[in-house]
Amino acid sequence: MATVFTPLHRGGSGPPLLCLHGFADTWRTWELVLPLLEREHEVLAPTLAGHAGRPPIDDVVDENVLVDDVERALDEAGWETAHVVGSSLGGYVALQLAARGRARSVVALAPSGGFGEGDEAWRQTLEYHEAMLGAVRAAAPHAEAILASSKSRRRATLYTTVRYEHIPVELLVHQLRGAAACEAGLPLIEVAHRVGWPLDAERIECRLRIVWGVEDRILPWPRAAARYRDRFPHTDWVELEGVGHLPHLDVPLETAQVILGTTAGG
Repeated sequence: MATVFTPLHRGGSGPPLLCLHGFADTWRTWELVLPLLEREHEVLAPTLAGHAGRPPIDDVVDENVLVDDVERALDEAGWETAHVVGSSLGGYVALQLAARGRARSVVALAPSGGFGEGDEAWRQTLEYHEAMLGAVRAAAPHAEAILASSKSRRRATLYTTVRYEHIPVELLVHQLRGAAACEAGLPLIEVAHRVGWPLDAERIECRLRIVWGVEDRILPWPRAAARYRDRFPHTDWVELEGVGHLPHLDVPLETAQVILGTTAGG
């Protein structure tokens, strides 16, 4: 069965909430938390530039290309500012938006980027992502057969979640094929090798909550989080025991509660 990719989702009512997915994913990664978020917010969940459901990036691919595109999406939605939740690469983009004054609050789920000078640990993450792109491109034509068994779904989600049984098979198929169709994947990895995804942390003045799964295998806790602890010493930190890299898929109810606890009141 063919997989259909769409550029965004918008629904719900209330104060604006922008949801930004991670590397090589699509907006559908938020599906398990959307019903809860949309009870309190009007939610805009775009697929990032160059990812499945979006055209290839025409401009130069640099450290600003994703946040520039998301800013245009905010403008098109008529939102001067919004609450923002971002996962992994989307968490980094959320923090970039905050540095530009476009965020009312940010919930960053294991944000990537923001690496300091001399920090080489991030290269392991880039190597993982590069290998992942090669693997999913080979697997994509056979995605439904590959994910037909519980054992194979465990293997497919080993680096992203601790719990996987509740995740719909169709969503996992979508994510695998979406990663394979991510045209921006390798160019973004090349940018990261060159510049390390810099962040102007001093310009971030909105409410900030950083959330990390203690069992994260892509950005391991606590080592990968140390760079943000140093930059945001007074930030609200949430450590999720027994949770992996994508809390919104792993523990959707708990993740929605963490998000709504941050956005409440405005």
